[in-house]
Amino acid sequence: MIRVRVPGDKSISHRAALLAPLAASDSVVRGLSTGADVRSSVRAMQRLGAAIECEEDEGGLTIRCPGGGLAGGAPPRLDCGNSGTTARLLTGILSGAGVAAVLDGDPSLRSRPMRRIVYPLQAMGTRIEYEGEPERLPIRVRARATGQLRPLRHRARVASAQVKSAVLLAGVLARVRVSVSEPALSRDHTERMLAAMGAPVVFDPARAGAGEAAFDPAGWDGGLDGLHMTVPGDPSSAAFLIGAGLLSGRAVRVEDVAANRGRTGFLAVLEAMGAAVRRDPLPDQAGEPRETWTVRPPDGLRAFSIGGAAVPGLIDEVPLLAVLAARARGRSEIRDAAELRVKESDRLTGLARALESLGVRVEERADGLTIEGRGGRLRGAVESRGDHRIAMAFGVLEAAGDADLAIDDRACAGVSFPGFREALAPFTEGAASRPAARPDGRVIAVDGPAASGKSTTARRVADRLEFVHVNSGLLYRAITWWALREGIDDEARAVEDAVPALALELVPGPEGLAVGVGEAIPDRALHSPEVTARVSALSALPAVRAVVLDRLRRAGRRHEIVCDGRDIGTTVFPDAGLKVFLVAEPRERARRRLRERGANLTEENIEREAAALEARDRLDSSRSLSPLKRAEEAVVIDTTGRDPGEVVDSIVRLAVERRLTRL
Repeated sequence: MIRVRVPGDKSISHRAALLAPLAASDSVVRGLSTGADVRSSVRAMQRLGAAIECEEDEGGLTIRCPGGGLAGGAPPRLDCGNSGTTARLLTGILSGAGVAAVLDGDPSLRSRPMRRIVYPLQAMGTRIEYEGEPERLPIRVRARATGQLRPLRHRARVASAQVKSAVLLAGVLARVRVSVSEPALSRDHTERMLAAMGAPVVFDPARAGAGEAAFDPAGWDGGLDGLHMTVPGDPSSAAFLIGAGLLSGRAVRVEDVAANRGRTGFLAVLEAMGAAVRRDPLPDQAGEPRETWTVRPPDGLRAFSIGGAAVPGLIDEVPLLAVLAARARGRSEIRDAAELRVKESDRLTGLARALESLGVRVEERADGLTIEGRGGRLRGAVESRGDHRIAMAFGVLEAAGDADLAIDDRACAGVSFPGFREALAPFTEGAASRPAARPDGRVIAVDGPAASGKSTTARRVADRLEFVHVNSGLLYRAITWWALREGIDDEARAVEDAVPALALELVPGPEGLAVGVGEAIPDRALHSPEVTARVSALSALPAVRAVVLDRLRRAGRRHEIVCDGRDIGTTVFPDAGLKVFLVAEPRERARRRLRERGANLTEENIEREAAALEARDRLDSSRSLSPLKRAEEAVVIDTTGRDPGEVVDSIVRLAVERRLTRL
């Protein structure tokens, strides 16, 4: 498993840099993103006279502000660089504070629309003029000599956190009533931070779909409390590293990441593609939820379809999802994403042209893309158009090791993710050898006779090492379940003819890899008496064993696994990094099996079960195809009378000694 931390969340960092200087008391905010966009916000506030001290270390940018607001003086010209958030939120701040300035940016930012920000602020009474092309930067915000801004109830046609934030900031700083209604959920970082600083902002953080954020100054003294927080990791940055894990077959854990509902929509898409996602909550920071994410890849990505109200919550991750779609089975569809045409570049066109240049079939529409996934090595030139998210998305594709790409501008990733190329290094290590037929040493094989403790031990070892547990017996049971359902369990020839084409997959789940058969995940049905009675006979069929062998080895190539069975170290993974052979006395194994069934531990039952287990041992050991036997290099562990925890500890120590884990 690859453990990563990502830079501080860019959206939260922007707001902290813009709001902390406006507080009535001191603020200390740690862990801000060091990207160029956030630095644009810091520099702009400094140009406006805000007292901001900055220092940078490996944890990110730290700002200290005594508070007190903005200084007066001649209207400065503020360079917002490539940052739309800086330009748009500052327009709201200047409007509410009544401070004059000229806002400008680089050619890319100058091409992006400003009217939807300017229009509601003008409706409140702010004097804003376009200095160049209409509805584009640069704009001049005039100082407010007398009078107050007017209250505003704004109904947005498109969900936009930047429009909503600009109106709320203007209302809070001018202390006039405002509200913004949206047709879908957009990010609520501004509402959360203002509320944490004591402003009476009303919103529903748990809402879904359309909603409203409002500010009413009645009863409020007008002072914002200082901000003291550490910015959690950026979920959009995390998404790209998770994507690298999905494409390279590596599980990824992202520590301390912002988990705002308006930012995590892409996780649901990854689950729809077959990934297993675990979210562990952490304490909030300034009203912002935080989590640690663990994402495990499936054996193969599935196509997806997104649109409607889901899009605002994953708009920044669409470039990554488009690249993942190029490697998924089937046709993926992205709809209702016309907003991407007015980002740092026209991302829909940029993605379509880049994917087409690699031989991927893409249909571009006004509001989205349809992408046909394909296998094989991808080669070609990628034009990033100076867009950091396009450059990052194709950097992820390249890191997976099955693409030869010439990306024209990799450096633009630093706008949001400084050190992005270095962060991809763990995914590129050994990438060239990953498609090989044999596992790469991240496999622990646990063999032994029935009831020797294999599955329980293997599962607990996997938990300790953060590997994935694979119970090989479940695959045989799944094929048996399918044969019973098809009514061919007594027809060996029919089973052998059909099983090679069976859609049998190991699917990541909360307790390891579950087995999927077509669209079904049988789960408990695999342990039914009917399956148990037939599994031995069907598992002896050569075609069945060949299919199971293929699926297990595929899992070994794509996951760090602990796999248990009867021929794992000898046949399935002869090159496993660690092989363990568990044994126990027959009567001990008999007692375990009886306890599993809830049967009485009478002497008669124990003797009968022990005899049955010994008979099965003889059968398993004498079969011609993959017999039960200990691999020469396997470590034998007798579990008779031993505490299960001691057995697990012994295997974990062996894994550490053989450098299969960094524990």
